[in-house]
This record gives sequence, structure tokens and C-alpha cells, in this order.
Amino acid sequence: MRRTPRGPLLFAHDRALGRRFVAGADEAGRGSLAGPLVAAAVLFDQSALGPAELRALAQLDDSKAHDAHARAGLYALVMRTASRVAIVSRSAAGIDARGLHVTNLEALHTALRMVACDGAICLSDGFALAELDQEQRALIKGDATSAAIAAASVVAKETRDRYMRRVDQRNPGFGFARHVGYASPEHRSAIARLGVTPLHRRSFRSAAYQQLSLD
Repeated sequence: MRRTPRGPLLFAHDRALGRRFVAGADEAGRGSLAGPLVAAAVLFDQSALGPAELRALAQLDDSKAHDAHARAGLYALVMRTASRVAIVSRSAAGIDARGLHVTNLEALHTALRMVACDGAICLSDGFALAELDQEQRALIKGDATSAAIAAASVVAKETRDRYMRRVDQRNPGFGFARHVGYASPEHRSAIARLGVTPLHRRSFRSAAYQQLSLD
């Protein structure tokens, strides 16, 4: 069955906010065992999105709703149509030092601050963030509600996946290109055989680490 495009609904939500500029932020990699946390923010100028742009982005949705090929195509479209895009990456070592939740909120806030402009409304997926100069709102399931947040989720996920495919070549045996750092059976098996790399978050309480000494 052909999937009904979600993009028109997401853009209708953002237009209903009554602002010319709508910024959205989301992250990728919060729950992974290895690799960075990547936050992205996207600013759309509603007055610059004509029929051609809206048709091109008709399939826009939460990044998890798309396969890798579709997500890569949407990434290119977002980068072409957005007024501003910001990408913020935080390493495994930084997450271990500061804690995942604190790191996540700081990265989302930083990304939004980088794209926000006068008169914009700033949206984040799920989490309330530190104050900005602009009005902001946290939306539950925002990546399935707002076009700006959905676009940010696509940019964050695609950016992180590309990075994990690159580091796969420098870390043979872990399968990073396939599971991109999440706790798949393949990844857990590799950790049991090979130990952990500098890409792994040692502060996580994961069953995958039970047989290892991570002092």
C-alpha cells in the first residue's frame, strides 16, 4: 500500500503557528552504545516555501519513518530549501563526562541558537530547553508533528549515519556501518569479542558491557 505523504500535514502545523520563521531541533544517537550524539536545527522561512518546494518535501516525516535511501534524498532537499541549518556533535567522551541528558539538552539548545532569528518560534522534540531570545515550545512527538522538527531529525540522523559508515572502516569487526552504534546482537557480539573502542560510551549501564572491565 502506498504511504500517504505526511509533509503537507507537518507544514500545515507550522504555518498555523502564525510565524514567518519556524525553527525545529532534534537529535540522533541518544540511545546508542557507540558514536556521537548529533543534534540538528532547521529554520524554514514560510514565505519562501512555494508550491514547488512543498511538493518536493511532501514525503517529509520523522527520520525513523524512512529507509536510508529516502532519508538521504530528503536530507538533500532540506539542505536546499531551509533558510538555515545547524549541526552539533557531541562525542562519547563528552557524554561520559557530562552525562547523556545534560549533553543532549545542551546540544539541542546550541543548534537552535545557531539558526534562530528575530521573530522566529523555536520548537524542540520532547524536551524543554534553556531560554532563548525567541519564543520556544517543546512538542511531544514533535518529529511527527512539525515540519521543522522532522527536517531536523532527518539532518541529524543522516549526518550521524554517514559518520558511522566512515568510522566503520577504521574499526573492523564492529559492523558500525550496519547498526550505527546501537545495541544490536551483532554489536553486542563484537563487544564481547573485541572489547570497546574510544567511540563507545563507557558510562552506559548496558548488558553488552557485563563481561568487560571498564575501569
